[in-house]
Amino acid sequence: MTDDASPDLRASDADRERVAGILRDALAEGRLDMGEFEERLDATYRARTYGELAPITRDLPAAGVTAPVVPLHEEPAAGPGWQGRIVGGEGSSTWAVAVMSGFQRKGRWTMPRRFTCFAFCGGGEIDLREANFTDREVEINAIAVMGGVDVVVPPGVEVVVRGIGVMGGFDHREEGVPGEPGAPRVVVTGFAFWGGVGVQRKPTRAEKLRIREERRREKLERKEGRRELDSSRRRDSHWEH
Repeated sequence: MTDDASPDLRASDADRERVAGILRDALAEGRLDMGEFEERLDATYRARTYGELAPITRDLPAAGVTAPVVPLHEEPAAGPGWQGRIVGGEGSSTWAVAVMSGFQRKGRWTMPRRFTCFAFCGGGEIDLREANFTDREVEINAIAVMGGVDVVVPPGVEVVVRGIGVMGGFDHREEGVPGEPGAPRVVVTGFAFWGGVGVQRKPTRAEKLRIREERRREKLERKEGRRELDSSRRRDSHWEH
């Protein structure tokens, strides 16, 4: 739609999804906290006109947002995908040690070409779901002695496990899953003695939010359907009497 479109025009499902996408980006950037995000998301899926949608993102610096009406019919720009997450460089961190303690590498960080970690009577977590990558193939060299290391990868990443276990083991369950085009390859190597190195594939935060939004939208649609059905029954009952 154009900037001069009437705020009284009815919004479509695609319009509401566009606003939901702007809210997701704002949450990821820290412009909204979870409470504000959920409140605005509820308002988005309840909105019926452009005039009701426009104020929801008016204070967010999203491209294409103008007052009083958001240009909702423009298709959102494609995200950077895997190409945008292969960034080169040296990586945020190249090693970690846990001796009767623990370590974590998670959130927005850059995975180096080779990351070495050691866990003795302790544990560590290497979470790559929100990470960038220095190269298309990266290696995690994990040494676990009476301890454990957990590696978490997002959907779409290819995993290869080459570690050796002695009275311990490496998790091979995520091997054999084809990677998406352009996605990095994560090779897990190392040694486990009376310990273990686990590999899990979990959805990203954005994917969790998308699933949550879909469930919320379905719930609202069911509620709206029941409301319309009740209204129809009341009208039928009125005419019968």
